[in-house]
Amino acid sequence: MAIRVMVVDDEQLAREELCFLLGETGSVEIVGQATDGVEAMRMAGELRPDVVFLDVQMPGLTGFEVARRLIEADVPAQLVFVTAFDQYAVDAFTVNAVDYVLKPVDADRLEQTLERVRRRLASEQATRMPLSAADLERVVEAVQARQGRRDQLAIRVGERFVLVQADEVVHASMVDDAIIVVTNTVSGTSNYRTLDELQARLDPSIFWRVHRSHLVNITRIKEIVPWFSRNYLLKMKDPKATEIPVSRSQTRRLREYLQL
Repeated sequence: MAIRVMVVDDEQLAREELCFLLGETGSVEIVGQATDGVEAMRMAGELRPDVVFLDVQMPGLTGFEVARRLIEADVPAQLVFVTAFDQYAVDAFTVNAVDYVLKPVDADRLEQTLERVRRRLASEQATRMPLSAADLERVVEAVQARQGRRDQLAIRVGERFVLVQADEVVHASMVDDAIIVVTNTVSGTSNYRTLDELQARLDPSIFWRVHRSHLVNITRIKEIVPWFSRNYLLKMKDPKATEIPVSRSQTRRLREYLQL
């Protein structure tokens, strides 16, 4: 009997590619495609698929939020996350017995996923409870703890992109609606639209938002210069020894951290 599958992804090309690969296996019936989380909830309730392939990053409801709501609604579908997360985040899925498909989708890996789904469907216990809310919470916590962190960042320098190690970034600043990222060797623009987005991809223990327009690597501070009203300027360890202002709201945090 064919596995009844629903695919959820806001990107049409990614969704069509996954549906094509699933169809090529010859053991799958694609009963529905959803473009967002709200549509996915409605369709899953109506179609009652055996398995839902959920993109993790979607506008509105994320794949995790959709999964949580499906569980709360007692929709008895197996859940497979589709993700572009790097390997250390993917490990969180496997440890918690939640399968995944890594983008770009590989046909052989997809067949392994389907085989795992078949085994779970054949299990009476899995059919009764595909994934508990507690299990999902553990997955969410494990992934969110490291979600989206990047060992490398792409910086546009002229007409080319340069890959740099994240911990090599000295500071990043918003300048004329563009984010300028500076290391000891290169300076260029980031594809991230806001400093909030960039900060979310970096280790919060070493990258501090010291000003609404500036993000700094606190391990790359060369000198702390007293400024007016008991505030500070941070002289950074980049070739220009750039001075970054510390906002009043962040001054106390900096003093406590550095015991000033």
